[in-house]
Amino acid sequence: MRITISGARVIDPASQLDQITDVHIDHGLIHALGDAPQGFQPSMTIDARGLIACPGLVDLDVSLREPGFGRKGNIASETRAAAAGGVTSLCCPPDSRPVLDTPAVAELILDRSERAGQARVFPIGALTRGLEGEQLSELVSLRDAGCVAFTQGLAPVACNRILRRALEYAAGFDLSVIFMPQDAALAEGGVAHEGPTAARLGLRGIPETAETVALARDLLLIEQTGVRAHFSGLSSARAIDMLADAQSRGLPVTADVAMYQLLLCDEDLDGYSSLLHVMPPLRSASDRRALRQAVQSGVIQAISSHHRPHESEAKRVPFAAAEAGISSVEVLLPLSLTLVADGLLELPALLARLTSGPAAALGLPAGRLAVGDSADLVLFDPAGTTEIGHHWLSRGSNCPFMGQSAPGKVSHTLCQGRLVYQA
Repeated sequence: MRITISGARVIDPASQLDQITDVHIDHGLIHALGDAPQGFQPSMTIDARGLIACPGLVDLDVSLREPGFGRKGNIASETRAAAAGGVTSLCCPPDSRPVLDTPAVAELILDRSERAGQARVFPIGALTRGLEGEQLSELVSLRDAGCVAFTQGLAPVACNRILRRALEYAAGFDLSVIFMPQDAALAEGGVAHEGPTAARLGLRGIPETAETVALARDLLLIEQTGVRAHFSGLSSARAIDMLADAQSRGLPVTADVAMYQLLLCDEDLDGYSSLLHVMPPLRSASDRRALRQAVQSGVIQAISSHHRPHESEAKRVPFAAAEAGISSVEVLLPLSLTLVADGLLELPALLARLTSGPAAALGLPAGRLAVGDSADLVLFDPAGTTEIGHHWLSRGSNCPFMGQSAPGKVSHTLCQGRLVYQA
């Protein structure tokens, strides 16, 4: 199908393009920017005057809940929600049932995502079998089946010796490993950031050191083994300082932050809303400021949704008993645009954190608009407003921003040259 997008302000952070121009798409690829090639006759023209056109967003952490957790969501529902939010490429963690630790599970996810046709899915494999932290998964077989990186998530490894061997093996095959640093013993039983708010509310706290102790170990092993590493969902100011120091010493480590960690902090827990139970927990206002500054400086190069849809019953319980997570992929772009409204980032810099930054972190073939690239792009109205919860598509409605307004509104999403969402 041939499509022309006319009159949009095209912003491509990867090439530093920012101008009002036309985009021409043919057979799922960017065919030309600017004037149409001779003889090019589009079968569809989208009038995009007043709209921003940018690469489709790249989200490094979207739980699809399939296989195994159909009551929470599935590949069709969650990739549909992603498309509505302008996300065209996403990485899914291995927290399925069965765990994504075999090529068969990876192939099932890829087959079903291709059938759904809403977004490009890049599976993240389990570093150890069953995420049990004892035996290494068949990493090379998982890579060959389509896994782009490997992680334990928040599941602990049995001992540092096993983790070191896993990282040496991954480094030997040039595989990327994603860390979510949290010391299981220090965090055990905790549900909120350890501090005055948790103490006042009677909630068991998780100290900052649960993150920083694990982060220190991970950085030392990364330096020793030379593995390609990415830190996902960092939450504390001290962790940011440690990451920045590692980067200044030349350690090739990247990081992302959950969008909601840039907007919320532990002071928001005063109402005991279980919708705010996340892991790692919302930390202090000073931690939030440090995270925002790290996004501004580029120490954190990617903003992700950390999308965790749940059935309503999982959240209709007291705070400490609720399952952790927020359904957020659908609102990644409008919530991120609040950072522009707040003056933290210029629009091109924000879009870099949502497109080329995350793509570069894991080496994904996404996040840019250049001739010959896959036609993955989003059109949005920067003057529009998103009413969060209106026409909600994710199966999980566990979003604390429901009923609120956010700047910007997605109008069209194209994935591999196909129109997969239109407002």
